[in-house]
Amino acid sequence: MQQAGSTAFEEDVRLSFVASLYQQRGTLFAGMIAHVLTTMLIYLRIDDPFYLFSGLALFIIWAVRNLDMLAFDRLDKSAFKFSDTLHWERRYVAGSLVAAFALGTMCGHALVVAQDSFAELVSISVILATMISVVGRNFGSRLNVDMIILAACLPMMAGLVMARDPYMSLMALLLLPLFLTTRSMANGVRDFLYNSVTAERKTSEIAERFDTALNNMSHGLFMLDGEGRIEVANRKAREFFSIDSNIDLTGRALKAAMRLGARNGMIAKENFVQINEHLEKLISGREDRSLVRLDKNSWLEFSARHRGEKGVVLIFEDVSDRIESEKRILQMARFDSLTSLPNRSWFKEIVAIKNAKAKPGQNLALAVLDIDDFKHVNDTMGHVNGDRLLSSIANRLRSLSRQKIVISRFGGDEFVLFFPDVADADELQTSMDHVIDTLRGTYMIDGHKLFISLSGGAVMAPVAGVQVEELHIQADLALYEAKRRDKNRWTLFEESMDQQYSARQYMKSELREAIRTGAMDLFYQPMFNPAGTQIAGAEALSRWNHAELGPISPAVYIPLAEEMGIISELTHSVFDKAVRDCSNWPGDLFVSVNLSAHDLGDRTIISVITDALDRYNLAPERLQLEITESGLMNDLEVARDILTELRAMGMQIAIDDFGTGYSSLSYLDILPLNKVKIDRSFVSNLTEDAKKLKLLRGVVHLARELGLDVVVEGVETEEQLAMIRDNNCADLIQGYIFGTPMPKGAFLELAAKLAKPGKQKAASTAKRRSRSAQLAH
Repeated sequence: MQQAGSTAFEEDVRLSFVASLYQQRGTLFAGMIAHVLTTMLIYLRIDDPFYLFSGLALFIIWAVRNLDMLAFDRLDKSAFKFSDTLHWERRYVAGSLVAAFALGTMCGHALVVAQDSFAELVSISVILATMISVVGRNFGSRLNVDMIILAACLPMMAGLVMARDPYMSLMALLLLPLFLTTRSMANGVRDFLYNSVTAERKTSEIAERFDTALNNMSHGLFMLDGEGRIEVANRKAREFFSIDSNIDLTGRALKAAMRLGARNGMIAKENFVQINEHLEKLISGREDRSLVRLDKNSWLEFSARHRGEKGVVLIFEDVSDRIESEKRILQMARFDSLTSLPNRSWFKEIVAIKNAKAKPGQNLALAVLDIDDFKHVNDTMGHVNGDRLLSSIANRLRSLSRQKIVISRFGGDEFVLFFPDVADADELQTSMDHVIDTLRGTYMIDGHKLFISLSGGAVMAPVAGVQVEELHIQADLALYEAKRRDKNRWTLFEESMDQQYSARQYMKSELREAIRTGAMDLFYQPMFNPAGTQIAGAEALSRWNHAELGPISPAVYIPLAEEMGIISELTHSVFDKAVRDCSNWPGDLFVSVNLSAHDLGDRTIISVITDALDRYNLAPERLQLEITESGLMNDLEVARDILTELRAMGMQIAIDDFGTGYSSLSYLDILPLNKVKIDRSFVSNLTEDAKKLKLLRGVVHLARELGLDVVVEGVETEEQLAMIRDNNCADLIQGYIFGTPMPKGAFLELAAKLAKPGKQKAASTAKRRSRSAQLAH
């Protein structure tokens, strides 16, 4: 590409040199007149017709060459190719050659034929004069120079030699350096002009490239001299400040350009002074980089490159989009995307700033708020409407910010409030009551009216040495206590809550470790036939006997495991142990295991169960799965699919605590059940309340009509057992009347005895042991 460009350049230069040959026709005309007059003068002196014809020939040659020049003038030089240039160069050389040869012949004739000193002197003078014109006018073509020198000089030198005068021959030799010098001078002039044109062309190209580079920069540029005046301003700089290209900025102060920008509306008037201050710092070297605000939404970033005493170059770019992006990123980093309230990290920074400004002895308070039953809103109306509710509550909270309360959303339905200056507990009481009253009420969400209440926990502390994380924990403890006592209220933190929290955290840690290490025990409560003569199976019940805390009720640690999200780990452990133990039981005794709500929402439980059955080679028919209505609340369809698949494998499915929920009857039709376990509430006071018996008989009749077996739980007295037997209300009995939950060894011993002859006697023994256990409890 560079070589092609160089060739094109050389062609342009050659064309210009050839064009120079066809110019200055006045000089050519003057030469023709001088040559014709010289021939006439010689003719008049020696009366030789040769010179008369020579003058006529010179005139004719000039006329033809002049016509050729006129033809060249009429041509479009921009369309010339190299061949065209070469053609016209050769045409000119032909004319020069003929004219020079005519002059040389005239001189040679004077030396050889005429042998007149005047004719010789005049002819040689004409040749020498022609050599001068070669240097001054014909340098444009090397070929032309060579042809003129040869055509003019060779006849003259031949004439000097042919004169047969040694001095004349010597003179011919002495003229040779002159002719060579003439050639060298002509070529020197040509090379000098060529190099000059080449240098100018390169300088022009560099300047053009520099100008192109400057004007195509994505950045604006001002180049200032040592006195701070503008030397160069590129096109982008003019665009940034809307300065017309017709306005010459060279030599003006930079402040003048800024004034033009302000006049054109690119710089806000209120920012003009500040911008010039920033630029002055850059020019003086006090700053290397500066961010300048032009107006509300426009920002430029300047950087300075100093050139010593020669001045400084200021380069700048539009960073408005970057600044806007940084603002958005900062917004996302500091504020909750849903409610636009400060998030956790920004809230902590705000609190730290306010605490740093607090006076000695000043009190602060921190409160945590939760929406009561927010999960129910999400479950029944969807998460989109749940988000709308959160936004509506956030809007009400913003009205409290005028009271110098810092409000934040930490996630979910948790809102955190910071009171930077609280006089005493009474003031906090008033403020928190106002907050709860402001938020409590009816919200219109997606066309539905929702009455919403909130629970809260608050803590007050001196500013000195306070830790926000610690206050948050304490406020959370107070919130937990408020929810435990009764929702729709707030509670102030007390030290006893901290002790309860520590104990609870300790129990969580120990529970996790107990499940991990398999330290949880399994007890089994047998299920008998109504006669009490045969064990059909047993329910596996988890028990935790802590080394320091002693026996811990399942009513305590099972909700704790659900809260910690490790209830499935407990279930998996129970399955493994229960299936293992059942594989060692005699006959076809089954084991019944409870499934939690989390288990029924995760298909992983299927592989957990089947793996345990395969591991211990237990038939699926000997495993019963117990579910409760509360365990079906999260996702009924998923639970039904899981249970259907397990039922298809041969496992028994029983619904526990039947009759205590409002949807129990619908589950009989929806779920793949083969057994119902009637809750103990139907059995208590059975002998005293006739309605209880009617209810029990109705439920049993319904179950059996649907082909379901019936297990009655909570049977404790002989009277209850007799009424159940007499009314044929049970297929199996589970209760203290026949057996309390017992360790696996005791259950295995009991099952082995009942499997031998004399079952009835063993059952009576089991009853007596059960009553002894009740008395012990």
